Amino acid sequence: MPADVIYLGAGAIREIAARLGVRPTKVWGQNFVVDANTVKRIVRLGEVGERDVVIEVGPGLGSLTLGLADAAYAVYAVEIDPVLAAALPTTLAELAGERAARVHVLNQDALTLTELPRAPTRLVANLPYNVSVPVVLHLLERFPSIERVLVMVQLEVAERLAAPPGSRTYGAPSAKAAWYGSVRLASTVPRSIFWPVPNVDSGLVSITRHEPPATTATRAEVFSVVDAAFAQRRKMLRSALARLAGSPAAANDAITMAGIDPTLRGEQLTITDFASIAAAIPHG
Repeated sequence: MPADVIYLGAGAIREIAARLGVRPTKVWGQNFVVDANTVKRIVRLGEVGERDVVIEVGPGLGSLTLGLADAAYAVYAVEIDPVLAAALPTTLAELAGERAARVHVLNQDALTLTELPRAPTRLVANLPYNVSVPVVLHLLERFPSIERVLVMVQLEVAERLAAPPGSRTYGAPSAKAAWYGSVRLASTVPRSIFWPVPNVDSGLVSITRHEPPATTATRAEVFSVVDAAFAQRRKMLRSALARLAGSPAAANDAITMAGIDPTLRGEQLTITDFASIAAAIPHG
């Protein structure tokens, strides 16, 4: 049997950072997890098993990567910072033993990731706060094989992603995430488990993939309706979608044809409603 994986604690994290001359940078939204129990909880809530191929974005110094290496079949760790990407294999070799071979480090921006040698089944990551929503939506679009997502993001972002229609925080990210799957706030995370300690709390967002709503519109067309509705979220739909439809009258007709009240606002609509409207709007 391979030796047990050794998880990183606060002291080890600071030691590795000092050795590399690394200071967490706000530019890339870096806050490193220093609590092994949190790492194990993320892996457990992400339902990562021995057959899973995992995408991890922003592995940093390797805290979560070690947990994923312990549980998954393969891990693609996507790190934009060249210094951290170069150092990660050494950390894994020292602390993960034979399981280090399961991890493939990619030094690139996750927003440019379009293909992998194996089809990923999980996205599990402590995401940089500044790009969390675009990364999740991009990877769900590019990799339909992803069945489940478990990401740690700023709590405000987590609540926004998981918000249901009609709630104060429901918006374009909520609706777009719902296109891909069932979204919920799986857990909250205290700021004390990070180094450096951020000035906000975090949340774990779970997304379980399902088929998108049945519609003759494309995903891009549906998302354009979502964007238009929330760009002017205090306006009624017939006004907010006027430009997209060509005129207020055309918008009113399309919304009515979709079986939706044109005096509603975007925050009251489900992703299925948006899909129905997109199918009713003529697209040139």
